[in-house]
Formats: sequence, structure tokens, C-alpha cells
Amino acid sequence: MSGILDALARALRDLFSLRVLWVVVWPMLVAALLWLVLGVTFWHTFSAWLTLGLDAIGIQTWLAGLEPVWIAHGIQALLHLLLFVPLVLLTALVITALFAMPALIRLVAGRDYPELKRENGGGLLGSLWNAAVAVVLFAALWLATLPLWLIGVGVIVPFVAAAYLNQRLFRYDAIAEHASADEMAALFKSDRAGWWGLGLLTGLLQFVPLLNLFGPVLAALAFIHYGLARLERRRTASVG
Repeated sequence: MSGILDALARALRDLFSLRVLWVVVWPMLVAALLWLVLGVTFWHTFSAWLTLGLDAIGIQTWLAGLEPVWIAHGIQALLHLLLFVPLVLLTALVITALFAMPALIRLVAGRDYPELKRENGGGLLGSLWNAAVAVVLFAALWLATLPLWLIGVGVIVPFVAAAYLNQRLFRYDAIAEHASADEMAALFKSDRAGWWGLGLLTGLLQFVPLLNLFGPVLAALAFIHYGLARLERRRTASVG
């Protein structure tokens, strides 16, 4: 647990440096612009899907009977917004993991782990595959657990899903440049509880307004610190 808290503390320290603040901004801007364009272009399609979903759970009939009509339209617009925000955050997480991690790794490794040798156990294809698996399983987890909402247990689903997504999405890229393939496999296996714990804590930020704007980069920094510290400790122990 101390390793997780130390990684978070170091990530918070790095988050407000000038070199990092731009990395905080641009993935969120790109994600918001992407979904804004898609939302405007395919508004009728998305609205039809939303209507089908609401009809499946019996809400659309209730909305259709609401008077005045503007109340129903307002509720539907709010539902669009509630879907838009998670999609932007999810996209920003993926963009950060794929494109912003190299700059963050250079910053963290150059200052805190300058002696850590780079073994390049991962690569771009591995990163792309890891991100694809993370997003697909994240979506599958949501779909598979939808029935749990009917019995109230569904309230834990967002937290479990966020924990899974963060640990799966960021752990690979955090150590891919410095660890060998064998070291990566060993760290993923031996520190599974730590990766999940860090994923849960950073995932909680996604549900806090305003703070969730910093969530993707804070998660990336925390996983870099955690992963490189674990790798450094492993190599020190093997030498000793």
C-alpha cells in the first residue's frame, strides 16, 4: 500500500509542472473535439440508439407521456450529455496511454530513475493491442453486468470497470521501455494487487467533477512511478 501512495504522491507533484500541464490539456481537447464532431454528424443515429435503450428498460414510454414536451426533450438532452462525458474521458485515457506516455516517461525516468536501464520489452504494436483489449473488455464488463443494476449491486460496476481499465491500459506502457518482456510478465503477475489498487484509486477520480479533467495524466504518472519503482527494486534484489 505504501508503494501505491508513494506513486500517487509523486504523480501529484509532477502533475502541476509546466511540462506536464500541456499533456493534461491536449488529450482532453482532442477527445472532446472528436466526440463533438461525431455527435453532431451522427446525432440522429445516436438519438435512435438512445431511444431503443430507453425503450428496452421501459423509460421511453414514460418520457413520451410527459407534459409539457420540453421536459422530455430536456431529459433526453441530459442523457446525451451523460453519455458524452464518459466517452470523452475514456477516449482521453486511451490517447494519453498511446501518445502522451513517452513524454511522461522521459520526464519521470530522467529525473527519478536515471540509472534504470532500458530493455524495451514492449513496443508500439504491443501498446496498441493492449489498449484494444482494455477497451473491449471494459465494454464487455459493462454489458455483462447490466443485469446487476436491477438488484442494486450495479452501483459497484463503474468502480470495478474503472479500476480494470486504468490498470490494464497504463501498466503496460509504464514499464514497456525499461523492462524486458520477462520482467514485464513477472511484474504484472507478482504485483497484481498493487496494479489493481492503483487502478481503483486513480479510477475514482473519473467520478469527481473537475478533478476528472486531470484523471488521465495523473493515472499515467502514478503508473509510471509505481512501475519503474517496482522494476528498480526487482533488479536491485536480483543483484543483491
